[in-house]
Amino acid sequence: MIPRYSRPDMVKIWSPETKFRIWFEIEAHACDAMADLGVIPRENAEAVWKARDVEFDVARIDEIEAVTKHDVIAFLTHLAEHVGSDEARFVHQGMTSSDVLDTCFNVQLVRAADILIADLEGLLAALKRRALEHKDTLRVGRSHGIHAEPTTMGLTFARFYAEMDRNLTRLKAAKAEIATGAISGAVGTFANIDPAVEEHVCAQLGLSPEPISTQVIPRDRHAAFFACLGVIASSIENVATEVRHMQRTEVLEGAEFFSMGQKGSSAMPHKKNPVLTENLTGLARLVRMAVIPAMENVALWHERDISHSSVERTIGPDATITLDFALARLTGVIDKMLIFPDNMLDNINKFPGLVMSQRVLLALTQAGVSREDAYSMVQRNALKVWEHRTDFREELLADEAVVAALGVEAIEEKFDLGYHTKHVDTIFKRVFGD
Repeated sequence: MIPRYSRPDMVKIWSPETKFRIWFEIEAHACDAMADLGVIPRENAEAVWKARDVEFDVARIDEIEAVTKHDVIAFLTHLAEHVGSDEARFVHQGMTSSDVLDTCFNVQLVRAADILIADLEGLLAALKRRALEHKDTLRVGRSHGIHAEPTTMGLTFARFYAEMDRNLTRLKAAKAEIATGAISGAVGTFANIDPAVEEHVCAQLGLSPEPISTQVIPRDRHAAFFACLGVIASSIENVATEVRHMQRTEVLEGAEFFSMGQKGSSAMPHKKNPVLTENLTGLARLVRMAVIPAMENVALWHERDISHSSVERTIGPDATITLDFALARLTGVIDKMLIFPDNMLDNINKFPGLVMSQRVLLALTQAGVSREDAYSMVQRNALKVWEHRTDFREELLADEAVVAALGVEAIEEKFDLGYHTKHVDTIFKRVFGD
């Protein structure tokens, strides 16, 4: 991923240096296990650890690979340059390249998941804080983009919290599912390497042995992992879209923080554009771009092929780096987001009283009016408000049929905004549990 949308901790996971360090640890731990089994001499296993503090030369490995056309062989050749050819002769014994590549890839995905989990926890904290801050801040709810009934800004933040909390649960499950390793040799039969080696290597790397790996770890695990990242990205876009809508000039119920010296447009100095959330919408598309290729990687020929390899070399870093950046950016947006309660009230009253139409409809049916007649009575008055910007309450009070059915006092009572917030505490307890 380009540096503009990258953060260093996640980038480091996918660096060649980190990859080769993990490859080394896989090979060294495998040698230890083989020495424990008496398959190789203990001194040879110990000799491999001479490279414990070596900074593997990426350029040198690339130089060797230019000849061998094989990345794992190139690395093993370079490792032998540090350990010594004779001492390193048992390295990789009974193993196949996929043992190293797949186990390493899953270690990287687990580490990436740990960062993303921390990112989500930070976002959840920001959403909860803003939800509590604006629990009772009235705003109009919209369906189809049209005013519906009153809600609160706190409920808006709370539903995003609940969505991200589900994503946290999904990501933890995806991390657990991807945390397997395979050191099972060619076609996964352990013909040339004892299963105890796999168990030891996985234990050292914080993985579980893959129950049955063929020559590769089954890619349905990876498909589920990247699908989870795609869902999280879609949730990010969901929040970003709401913020973008709120910042529209004719809405202006909330806005991204606009810092000192920030410029909104090269041409129009008055502009304050929702550039961060627009950016998040685009980044979500990039993360989701990894999902279909990950799904298509599930179907490999027989015990293995490498049609998945080039895909994973790209989507592994790109999807996790992009999502890490997006989660951090969204957390910053939520933390600093400006909320305009007065504008929210103005918007509720843009068509005075109109958002109370359902209360009047229900009251009429409870007063004995058929639903069809009640709907007609309410709608004819509501349409006047739509067309002439009159006051809905005044229209109802001037409608003899409505007054006859309900009475003036009952009509007046239907315009209490507090009616719509009476269960906010119940919803908050469901979401936050306190």
